[in-house]
Amino acid sequence: MAGDDQRALQYEQTLMYGRYTQELGAYAKEEAARLREEGGWRRSVKDHSRSLELLEYDRGRCAKCRICTVRCQKFLISRVGEDWIFLILLGLFMALVSWVVDFAIAICLQAQKWMYGGLESNVFLQYLAWVTYPVVLITFSAGFTQILAPQAVGSGIPEMKTILRGVVLKEYLTFKTFVAKVIGLTCALGSGMPLGKEGPFVHIASLCAALLSKFMSLFGGIYENESRNIEMLAAACAVGVGCCFAAPIGGVLFSIEVTSTFFAVRNYWRGFFAATFSAFIFRVLAVWNRDEETITALFKTRFRLDFPFDLQELPAFAVIGIASGFGGALFVYLNRLIVQFIRKQKTINKFLMKKRLLYPALVTLLVSTLTFPPGFGQFMAGKLTQKESLVTLLDNRTWAKQGIAEGFDYIGNSQAWNHPQVNVFVTLVLFIVMKFWMSALATTIPVPCGAFMPVFVIGAAFGRLVGESMAAWFPDGIHSDGTIYPIVPGGYAVVGAAALSGAVTHTVSTAVIVFELTGQISHILPVMIAVILANAVAQSLQPSGLVVPLAGLGTSEGASSSSCWVGD
Repeated sequence: MAGDDQRALQYEQTLMYGRYTQELGAYAKEEAARLREEGGWRRSVKDHSRSLELLEYDRGRCAKCRICTVRCQKFLISRVGEDWIFLILLGLFMALVSWVVDFAIAICLQAQKWMYGGLESNVFLQYLAWVTYPVVLITFSAGFTQILAPQAVGSGIPEMKTILRGVVLKEYLTFKTFVAKVIGLTCALGSGMPLGKEGPFVHIASLCAALLSKFMSLFGGIYENESRNIEMLAAACAVGVGCCFAAPIGGVLFSIEVTSTFFAVRNYWRGFFAATFSAFIFRVLAVWNRDEETITALFKTRFRLDFPFDLQELPAFAVIGIASGFGGALFVYLNRLIVQFIRKQKTINKFLMKKRLLYPALVTLLVSTLTFPPGFGQFMAGKLTQKESLVTLLDNRTWAKQGIAEGFDYIGNSQAWNHPQVNVFVTLVLFIVMKFWMSALATTIPVPCGAFMPVFVIGAAFGRLVGESMAAWFPDGIHSDGTIYPIVPGGYAVVGAAALSGAVTHTVSTAVIVFELTGQISHILPVMIAVILANAVAQSLQPSGLVVPLAGLGTSEGASSSSCWVGD
């Protein structure tokens, strides 16, 4: 079946991502004609079998009662299990998958730190352990995915966008792809590379929905109708984001923005119900595992609520939005430039096609070397994971007074931003610049991955830089009506994270995701201003990373609307 689909669409496997060379509009018309013919044949067979069944019942004494009973039974089963059972099972299963993946990633990252700390007496052995561990995991992820299901590479959002528009890509919704996606994503994120999980989880949730629909079709009812599966896939996209960040509302809105051109309002409740249930179970599992004391936000902040910011700070938030718009456009351009450069270099491309695992290994080796803590990584908080970096960046305490190391106020992981030779501003600038091009490069690796989380962290770092600068310029805070209100750099980090991620994806729902992630809406006005400005700038400069035509996929009308890397 995989070979038939690939030949029908003229599928071409490249170094980084598979590419379709046939016009999908023509293929969609051919596929629709074939399905109509099959549907007519199935209806004739079904009508014939139904007539035989009725004839057999007529021979009995209670034919009408039996027919009525069977019809009522099928009606009740189909109605009761029509949506609710399916959505509950989908939310439950995706919450379990998300929690297991996070648990496995945490173990992998902890193992790397354990090896690094155990070799503290020998810097060379520390370096070998630091770079070898992620290289092995990334190489395994790339090889495993390539062998089992090459369709699992990337985020999967472009393919889901194409499927929701009516084009049949069956190999993207198979059990093999599900296994390759989950295991490959776990290894890729466990390596510590600047990669994300939100985009891949949209694909994973869609895979779960497709497989669950096939299972439920065994019981009859509406699940035998293939057209109804599209509605379930739309709900699954919301579940993917909801169980990833425990953000059901933002998940529904984000999934609509990135996957749907036209969205049926009747599907709203399905997306909200499944995403909310999945996010609830995901956080309950965290409490059950004693990771949290109670159900709370994933990255809870504690900003003051009585006066979170002053109106005089709004220009600074607007600057964050405008700068994030330029940064988002540059990120998309840089990512596309890297992919196109390697594709155009025929000699390099042919060599790497023969040695498929060499490219991901080299990229991982480069990134790991630069983040090595005793080396250059000490100037950019290299020893922190993405989650640890984000937690420290959202801290509402001011790290430095006038930017000097002596005034550094650090607790726990915040110490990684403290360096005796450089101040906090240099550390933040190096972190932003290095992580920016590293993330753009890492997302070209042929493994299941997304780019939402790395961009989110970079945006938080940029916002933190602006916030620390404001705190240095106004050390006594901003005076308003005789009252002093100190600057809260963590609030600027929240604004920067929402703005840059919104600029890259061309969505405004990142604002809602930020509110659900932090558990506070104290900075709702600055966040909305920054996100809108960032989108306005980014959309005028570059197409979104969600619609860069690198994979050769297009809409049913033939317009290119896909990319290779999207998502968290």
